[in-house]
Amino acid sequence: MASAEDGQTDLLEFCNYFVEAEDLVEVVEPERRSMCSRCSRPLSVCWCPYLPKDPLEVKTNVYILQHPYETSRRLKTAPMLYHGLAPGKCHIIVGKRFSEQRYPQVNEILRAPNTILLYPGVDAMDIQDLPHHYHSFNLVMLDGTWAQAKNIYCANNILSCLKKVQINDNPVSKYVIRTQPTDSSLSTLESAAVAISILENRPEIIETLTKPLDALCKFQMNFGAVQHQSKEYKIENGLWNKPLSKKILKKKEQEKINCTHQTNS
Repeated sequence: MASAEDGQTDLLEFCNYFVEAEDLVEVVEPERRSMCSRCSRPLSVCWCPYLPKDPLEVKTNVYILQHPYETSRRLKTAPMLYHGLAPGKCHIIVGKRFSEQRYPQVNEILRAPNTILLYPGVDAMDIQDLPHHYHSFNLVMLDGTWAQAKNIYCANNILSCLKKVQINDNPVSKYVIRTQPTDSSLSTLESAAVAISILENRPEIIETLTKPLDALCKFQMNFGAVQHQSKEYKIENGLWNKPLSKKILKKKEQEKINCTHQTNS
C-alpha cells in the first residue's frame, strides 16, 4: 500500500514534468508586417514606389488646413501630395480654428495678396480665369469630409476674405474606393494636382502626382474593396439608403416641379 509520502513524491514529479515541458516550449509571437516609415502602410501595399522619382519642383506653395479627424484616416491623399512635391512646397496644418494668436505664420500667409483658396461656391472664380499678376501663388485647401471642410471655413472668418477659386472642368476622379459627394468631386491630391497644372500650365503634373492614388485604389480593390459611386449618383438612381438633408429634399422637389411644368407645356 502506497504511503502518503510516496503520494507527495509522485505529485511533485508530475508537476515538475509540466514545468520542464513548459520550459521547452518556444513562445512564437505573431509576425508583424513590415511597415513603410514614410506612408505608414505595410510594405506589400506601400504607394511610395509610385511617387515621382524626384519630387516635383513647382512655383506654387500649397497650404492644407486639415481637420483633425482626417489624420486618422488610412486612405487619406494629402501625404501623397506632401511627398510628391519638392520639400517646402506642401504644408499640412492640422486644426479647426486658426487664430492669429496660435497660428501667426498661417495668418500671415492667408493675408498675402497672392494667396487663393480652392473652395467652390457662387463667389468662386474659375481657376482657369484667374489673372496671373504674381510670379507664384499660395494655394490654400481645406482637407476633410465636405462637412468638416465647411466647418473649418465657417470657423475662420479670414477664409471668407480670400480670393476663392474652383475647378469647373473636373476630370473623373480616380479615387474610386471612397464615396464622393458628387460625380465631379476630386480628392485633395487630385484637386491640388489639377490646380497646380492650371496655374503653371503644366498638364503633365496631374498624371505624375496621382500615380500613388492609382496604386492605392488598386491595392485596396485587390483585397476586396469595391468601386464606389458618388452620393449624387446613388441619390439620382435610388441607391442611397440614408436620410437626405433638407437641402437635397428641397432640390429634388424643385426638380419634380420643373419636370411637371415642362410636361404640361
